[in-house]
Amino acid sequence: MTRVRGKAVAAYLLAFLVVAPLLWFLLSAFRPESELYDLGWPGELTLDNVIYVLTEVPFLRYLANSAFVAVTVTVIALFLHSMAAYALARMSFRGRGLAFASVVATLLISLPVILVPLFIVVRGLGMVDTYAGLIVPGLFNAFGIFLLRQFYLGVPRELEEAARLDGCGHWRIYWHVILPLSRPMLAALAVLFFLANWNSFLWPLAVAQDESLRVVQVGIASLQGQYASKQHYVIAAAVLAALPTILVFLLGQRWLVASLKTTGLR
Repeated sequence: MTRVRGKAVAAYLLAFLVVAPLLWFLLSAFRPESELYDLGWPGELTLDNVIYVLTEVPFLRYLANSAFVAVTVTVIALFLHSMAAYALARMSFRGRGLAFASVVATLLISLPVILVPLFIVVRGLGMVDTYAGLIVPGLFNAFGIFLLRQFYLGVPRELEEAARLDGCGHWRIYWHVILPLSRPMLAALAVLFFLANWNSFLWPLAVAQDESLRVVQVGIASLQGQYASKQHYVIAAAVLAALPTILVFLLGQRWLVASLKTTGLR
């Protein structure tokens, strides 16, 4: 019993060490400037920092840009990735193994490695300083294709055979059989894709110089330079930027955990 209590106390202490900086960060968004670096509870809480960021800085525009890009990429990517994963998992064609290996191999290549050639291609297509330049390069995600393929390998083939007996082709099987079964996995990937695109910084910084196209992470970086001596505004902006990600994660964590438990590696 004593050992169990000791482990519980240790777990609570560890949780406190993890959560304490986040609580301080949250409180700092509502502290007066004079109390910004105090470790204790603030003498007063104020909304002035948040109101300033929302009214004196085009931060709502940054939030809207990030939301539009993240949602658009997520919806299109899920549709395209599910089709690609279905083909790689269920259709037999020459070079299927090589195609899948090529997709997985791209996981070894990070964005900074291909940033310059990718920018040259996007500039050649006339997509610099456009929403297309922010959206199109983010549509491909090898992890999504890999995860969906592993999920589709576990779908009983009897379902497809029954659909073929009813006269369904590949497209109808995908749309009426495979896609409804993959809703939990698609929901989990939607959470991951949204968070990844919401937090994207390097590529939007490179491709969008127009302030009207600035996303929230680039906007916060610009605030750090503009308000270097007024960090309470920067912290308030960071808290506002974090709220949508927390909400999306809380709404989708059930699907995320369930998908990771049921997919496996085949």
